[in-house]
Amino acid sequence: MPAAQRRPATQRRPATQRRPRRSVGLFAAAALLTCLTAASCGDKTTGVTLGAAARGTVAEIVEAPGSVTARAAATVNAPADGTLAELRVDAGARVRKGQILAVIDSPATQRRLRDARRALAQSSGGARAPGGGSSGVAAAQRRTDASATDAFTAARDAARQVSDPQLRAALLAQLDAARRQYAAVSQTASAAVRSVQRGVASLGQAVGALGAAQRMQAQQAYELADAAVDALTLRAPVSGVVQLGGTPSGGATSLNDLLSAGAGTGAGAGAGAASGATGAALPGVDAAVPQGAAVSAGTPILTVVDVDRLGLAADVDETDVLLVRPGVRADVELDAATGATYQATVRAVDLLPTTSSRGGVSYRARLDLGAGRYADGRPAPTPRPGMSAVVRLQVRQATDAVTVPAAAIVDADGRDTVWAVRSGRAERVPVTLGVQGEDVVQVVSGVRTGERIVIGGADQVRSGQELPR
Repeated sequence: MPAAQRRPATQRRPATQRRPRRSVGLFAAAALLTCLTAASCGDKTTGVTLGAAARGTVAEIVEAPGSVTARAAATVNAPADGTLAELRVDAGARVRKGQILAVIDSPATQRRLRDARRALAQSSGGARAPGGGSSGVAAAQRRTDASATDAFTAARDAARQVSDPQLRAALLAQLDAARRQYAAVSQTASAAVRSVQRGVASLGQAVGALGAAQRMQAQQAYELADAAVDALTLRAPVSGVVQLGGTPSGGATSLNDLLSAGAGTGAGAGAGAASGATGAALPGVDAAVPQGAAVSAGTPILTVVDVDRLGLAADVDETDVLLVRPGVRADVELDAATGATYQATVRAVDLLPTTSSRGGVSYRARLDLGAGRYADGRPAPTPRPGMSAVVRLQVRQATDAVTVPAAAIVDADGRDTVWAVRSGRAERVPVTLGVQGEDVVQVVSGVRTGERIVIGGADQVRSGQELPR
């Protein structure tokens, strides 16, 4: 039963029907159930059923809704306006990290590189003294600074469109280093101009410092433009399987976060890419960007999904989350694989809460998903990211424990009790419960193994009532 339908932990059932605090835990050893059945008897007049406390194994289960997650998904976007000149992979292809996936033809980016190369060649000839003396040198310095600022701004805008996080970080780091280097030579040139204006330096010294700044600016503009052209060759950010178009979030992200709300991967976000600047794709039309289509900076071209290691994101109710810890094992059932059971292990539990589907508070548990099998032993199919799941977390287990049927536990003034048969009469006995399954619970104190108790019709029992031995 999904967590959204669970009875709140503090709600109590009527005395004869009350179940333990967790309505989603169950398991008892077959030997225990056999023992209870063999020991039970019925009173045809009163409808009271007797049984006996026995020894067995009880597992407490917390059930939570969840979804299958992949380790990562990264969307490869067009880094600049242009045309999708080459698309070297198709949907479903397996690719390696760093493999070339596509090439963008961007005339504007190529033109910036040619202009930067020409400016670099001109700057290598040295700076000429501008007219106007020190005022002319100062004006030339301001123009050089403005050109550098424009080049840095264009380079930063281009770098931010690169979807590969490592390449994007490298481009931004290169840009920051270039900015710092240029700032140093620009300050030197400005100081030389001020010295000339104060009469403590020659105009030739200021012109030399200005030339150094201009060459630095031209060299960095060329290197940044060259890096922008290199980024037009799109490479796989991670190893995985290709899906054309983008993800719902439209960027590189972990699918533990992308699917945390139960959303699956899809080409929905790539629909806008199919028609370039026109917006959403038409119904019945492939949302992928075809080779030769016009693209703008940031257009999703394809997504690489790493499915080598699948996981689960499960929303655990706040009443149960303190029992869920790393290492807890779980059985998982998928809507898409009826009859199959998958194994999973809790990897981590989030500290901050989310709002559950019923409006309450839940916490996200992240699990590693293992292989699955059907009841007849056949291997279950490999799930896909985003598939809905029911996760049954085995939070506690007691072995060789004193156990009674859950139906034997009744509430008496807020205390857990059982009706025990002592000296042939019914006696209400307070008990302390341990691990609580849905059908069977552990009794830590209050009754002993083999002691006869009422397991059915407890609402018809009165203190001191004579019961069969």
